[in-house]
Amino acid sequence: MAKLIYMAMTSLDGYTNDRDGNFDWAMPDDEVHAFANDLEQGVGTHLYGRRLYETMKVWEEFYGRPDLIKVVRDYADAWHQIDKVVYSRTMESTATARTRIERDFDPAAVQAMKAQAGQDISVGGANLAGQALAAGIVDEIHLLLFPVLVGGGTPALPERLSTPLELLGQRTFGSGVVHLHYAVKNGAAGELPAGA
Repeated sequence: MAKLIYMAMTSLDGYTNDRDGNFDWAMPDDEVHAFANDLEQGVGTHLYGRRLYETMKVWEEFYGRPDLIKVVRDYADAWHQIDKVVYSRTMESTATARTRIERDFDPAAVQAMKAQAGQDISVGGANLAGQALAAGIVDEIHLLLFPVLVGGGTPALPERLSTPLELLGQRTFGSGVVHLHYAVKNGAAGELPAGA
């Protein structure tokens, strides 16, 4: 069975963007970008919320452009080849290849997708990943922690969710970025009681 993997770039205090929605502090250097590209190698499908899809679709414009640096070309090429599912109740059409829209996130449908997939599936966007984590269907988490505190914004991980993890690997980069790789012990997810 394919794995469902949550990958996120986050500030050290745990946010994917700041209070103003900015994430320019999370622009990877070539070393980190190449590593992130390698993480995508086994992925055949991306699951996105609408907002993250709107951010990521620029990679379609970068596809096939020889004027870009190698790590950017490599990611654009990979992104173009990966199937994309966008969960949105308002989008009418998509602007990228290999993309379809689903109106509602259904954990059972994602489990069925995992059972049939020949490659792993990634879930992107903190909200969508939070739903998948709460449903107990995420198998692994990759976090790239950037050496910055932003003081608030969109949490990378859901609040009030208790889920045991097992550290599978870690790596540090010259820029101060740290990669943490965890297995999620599925079936153990639960919401913390009020006041905890």
